Amino acid sequence: MSTDYQQAREALGTRLRELRLSAPGGRLTGAELAQQHGWNKSKVSRLENGRQTPTPDDLRCWAEATGQPETYDELLARLGGFESHIRSWRRQLASGHKPVQDTHLSAHADASLFRGWETSMIFGILQTTDYARSIFTRYAELQRTPRDTEDAVRSRIQRQEALYDPAKRFHLLLWEPALHTLVCPPAVLAAQLDRLAGTVGLDTVELGVIPLSASVKIPPATAFWVYDDRQVIVENWHAELWIDDPVNVGTYLRTWETLRESAVYGAGAQNIINRARRALSPR
Repeated sequence: MSTDYQQAREALGTRLRELRLSAPGGRLTGAELAQQHGWNKSKVSRLENGRQTPTPDDLRCWAEATGQPETYDELLARLGGFESHIRSWRRQLASGHKPVQDTHLSAHADASLFRGWETSMIFGILQTTDYARSIFTRYAELQRTPRDTEDAVRSRIQRQEALYDPAKRFHLLLWEPALHTLVCPPAVLAAQLDRLAGTVGLDTVELGVIPLSASVKIPPATAFWVYDDRQVIVENWHAELWIDDPVNVGTYLRTWETLRESAVYGAGAQNIINRARRALSPR
């Protein structure tokens, strides 16, 4: 967890403690507050010490229990301030994958230049419906979230309309292992590779592939997107990071440019994709 995020969560916890101790009806003990809402008494301590992120409902209950309901908007604003940058999958996927896809659809609509780096699967913007279906199914199993696979697939495919918008440009880097990862049935991956090969000629897409045999200056690690040189989106197992401060955005841009030096394009990229495709159907 980032230092800035943790500091913000601890600051919110300090504010919660202040409200509990300054309740108009007299200071509440942690046990009394927990009892009012049927919480485990350790929850109050975790929230106040920044060891747990409160939900909006937690904040509403806290404001009401301490006799200061007017502070709810302030508390919610504090929560939104740091959760806008680190968006846990637990919260984002509470209603399934479609709302997350819709959020990205909106973000795509507001940007015109995209830089992407992917290490282990095909970019969502280039996925076939069957490949996307496999990805959403696997992640729903992992995160134990509602199954709204078909709605999520439709939203993802709708985002691909941007590929045919002449005002947009996609500069994409893919590590070769992503072409071989069987996170779907072999036949689905074969069709996906055929689709990928067909995007190499699109005038809005510049697709580079970093071969396994390539010399690289930095380890081909975490996947990310950069939107218009102003915002970065990074996916981790527990959360999605939305980064917009110029210093960190600059770090990701340098990372992307450094990786790009090891990529091949055009016929070179086609050859690697075709080699992966043939490996699925050996003669």
